[in-house]
Amino acid sequence: MYHIIINPLGGKGKSLEALKEVEKILTARGEEYFVHRTARAGHATEIARELSQKPDSDIIMLGGDGSFSEVLNGIDNFENVTLGFVPCGTGNDFVAASKHPKKVKEAMQVILNGKREYVDFIQLDDRRCLNVLGAGMDVDVLVKYAEMKHFHGKMKYYASLFYTLAHTKWHKLRLTIDGGEPMDRSVFMIGIGNGRSIGGGMPICPNAKVDDGKLSIVVVNEMKKSLIPCRLPFFLTGKHVKKAWTEEFTGSAVKIEVLDDSKFEADGEVFASELINCHIVSNTLKVFR
Repeated sequence: MYHIIINPLGGKGKSLEALKEVEKILTARGEEYFVHRTARAGHATEIARELSQKPDSDIIMLGGDGSFSEVLNGIDNFENVTLGFVPCGTGNDFVAASKHPKKVKEAMQVILNGKREYVDFIQLDDRRCLNVLGAGMDVDVLVKYAEMKHFHGKMKYYASLFYTLAHTKWHKLRLTIDGGEPMDRSVFMIGIGNGRSIGGGMPICPNAKVDDGKLSIVVVNEMKKSLIPCRLPFFLTGKHVKKAWTEEFTGSAVKIEVLDDSKFEADGEVFASELINCHIVSNTLKVFR
């Protein structure tokens, strides 16, 4: 039996449209399924936790990066669970990195084919991150996004981005990679990537791979604010990692200490912490792929 987890309010109706198509496909194939509709924030985590207690729990997730992350954070017994992705969120950055189809019919074909593979995720203290852990400008944009009321969807994200860029501030952080020497930095932004992109396609960690057992660590350092507008196109193509004002590392574990009032985001969820210890987890999370 397939277990479908869906936020019925997600994607401004896109998730419910996707659900209709998913049900039609499963019914035509004679497959048994049950639909779990979330009723509040964190409900998908609770549902996934319960399902992960049962052997052979095949979960079909309808949503975006945030919904997928909620489900990931609920899994207690990874051996019992295989996840299937049907993207219908705003950004869908993780499925782009993992090369899962974005169309419902094609995504369901991958699931029904039944091929199971492992993908990595990031463990950071008491939570998990599927796509990207970020700090700096990325978080400032999300904070503004939550405040903004005049736009919707990607337009709202870009409006928040442009506002944040016009009011740029630097963030003081200390990074330690794989137990090496601590590095103090004043940064524009940092991306710790399992996936490649944020914000619906900006490749902050363009060389990240979801199944290589490594973290892609990208540090964009403080620069003259007058140079930011002419450097923005490099972020849209991933070429910022080739510039002198950016540092790129790979590793399996990263410690980040906050030296000011900076916050973090994991799969789009903003949170505060003075110290984060994160590491890559491989050969644990099974997905249809």
